[in-house]
Amino acid sequence: MNIQSPPSGVSTLALQVEGMTCASCVAHVERALKAVPGVVGANVNLATERAEVTGPALDRALLVKAVEGAGYSVASRAVDLAIEGMTCASCVARVEKALKSVPGVTSAAVNLATERATVAGTADLSALIRAVADAGYEARAATPAGTTADETAAKKAAEEALLKRDTIFAAVLTAPIVFLVMGGHLIPAIDRLVMATIGMQANWYLQFALATVVLFGPGLRFLRKGFPALARLAPDMNSLVAVGTSAAYLYSLVATFAPALLPPGTINVYYEAAAVIVTLILLGRYLEARAKGRTSEAIKRLVGLQAKTARVVRDGVAVEVPVSEVRPGDMVDVRPGERVPVDVEVTTGTSWIDE
Repeated sequence: MNIQSPPSGVSTLALQVEGMTCASCVAHVERALKAVPGVVGANVNLATERAEVTGPALDRALLVKAVEGAGYSVASRAVDLAIEGMTCASCVARVEKALKSVPGVTSAAVNLATERATVAGTADLSALIRAVADAGYEARAATPAGTTADETAAKKAAEEALLKRDTIFAAVLTAPIVFLVMGGHLIPAIDRLVMATIGMQANWYLQFALATVVLFGPGLRFLRKGFPALARLAPDMNSLVAVGTSAAYLYSLVATFAPALLPPGTINVYYEAAAVIVTLILLGRYLEARAKGRTSEAIKRLVGLQAKTARVVRDGVAVEVPVSEVRPGDMVDVRPGERVPVDVEVTTGTSWIDE
């Protein structure tokens, strides 16, 4: 058998067409698909109800519309997306809203813990990814070609390690600021020692230097995501952190280097507020990443316990088939010590099984 690959730059897109009953239907669907701009060829199979379309720039939404315009329908499909950048329930709601706004989407469910989205409908994958990107997040196919579970786990481990490093770095720089500001409130001798050695102005300069490194080092991730989200009128937790830390930092900056701009009696610095907020939020993100990693590992181990095949009685003979091929009403043979592969009701026999 000779197989010819499509020309360079030409992609192939498959659709599951419903409602065809004869060769005339096939011809109608092929003609409708070929009329779509960008389509080079269309091949429709009546037996499998599958249409394969080739072209340099295929738009799934236009193809679906063409099939529906011919009087047929395209079967809904489920697409799993990996979403990056979500931090709270507000992010989940925003991603779901963006996905549901894509033409052809019938339902969308987003899970913050697993950072996954399940979308049902006929929308094109690229349109879904673009909608998520427009909402301010990153999306990709949950199982892209060439990506393995080990690679995904390695990426998560790298993200967790980065959060741990940034949290420790921010904490080390924040500790001296807290000591300089709050130490004097707890132990008056500390305040007298600071004033007698470096003085108030040098104290503020030191706090400024440390807070600047914290805010524009480990804390830069909040500014990069928070202000763009605010500009889109869709603020999230990053926006809250960005606004809070920036307000404290900028006010302190004016008090340090241009105190004449402030009314008398209001000249004070709040560098510790900006640094502590960044450090605590980073700590929370790190603990969250650890919890997610452990949860994912537990789910993987649980899924690994599931039976992959089932012994189904058909025509009086027990045949081993994949679990996905078990249909309602099938008689499943479970032998002593085996796992129950699917949800079943015991009809005959007694034995010891692995629940």
